[in-house]
Amino acid sequence: MNSEAPDDRHEKKLTVTKALSSFFPLENHKIVKMADVERVYITYNQIHKLCQDAGPRILNDFQPHLMIAIGGGGYVPARILRSFLKKPGAANIPIQAIGLSLYEQLPTDNEVEKPGTKVTRTQWLDLSSIEGANLIGKNILIVDEVDDTRTTLEYAVKELEKDVAAAAKTLGREAETTKFSIFVLHNKDKQKRGTLPKDMVDENRYLAARTVPDVWINYPWEATDIDEHDRMAAKQTIQ
Repeated sequence: MNSEAPDDRHEKKLTVTKALSSFFPLENHKIVKMADVERVYITYNQIHKLCQDAGPRILNDFQPHLMIAIGGGGYVPARILRSFLKKPGAANIPIQAIGLSLYEQLPTDNEVEKPGTKVTRTQWLDLSSIEGANLIGKNILIVDEVDDTRTTLEYAVKELEKDVAAAAKTLGREAETTKFSIFVLHNKDKQKRGTLPKDMVDENRYLAARTVPDVWINYPWEATDIDEHDRMAAKQTIQ
């Protein structure tokens, strides 16, 4: 046996490393070798550009009347995205928020969150209010930061569709069509636990700004030291 041949673990790391180099290019930064590719650091500038790139497609294909941001990861992308969805002379697209929790255990400094299997509502829309009634008959864009197991997105779409249908029935507005679309910054290339409605998939009402390997993504709003976060991101150009 060739003693210099990489073992399976090394091959796996090398494959992920090569994939990450195309998904997360960071020009004009020092190129470093990473002993173990487990975390990827994303900057606010990168997120801004992902939203900017996605804006025209969302405007042309989804034509949203309002956005629903899934907290806490969807709040910042939704706000940035709104700047690129504003049409001249028109009002800003409203943003409403829901809170969903899938992660059962908070990480320590040296650990990452472990995904759970049950979605918990921490904040939801009041469909009996005027604002809730305004969802009926609209094109609604659901925004989150990452599509990991798809469990959260599945829950959000199913529950929102159910609640809007119930509100429409109560108000006698069942003839009005409400369409949901999805935008995420990153879709992890992995087997999903959750599923999306067939009509959403068939009509291509799902957009991920980037599809990435199954690595842990550190977003800037999670950082307690943003300067250190950006330094880690700057070292991330992968050889």
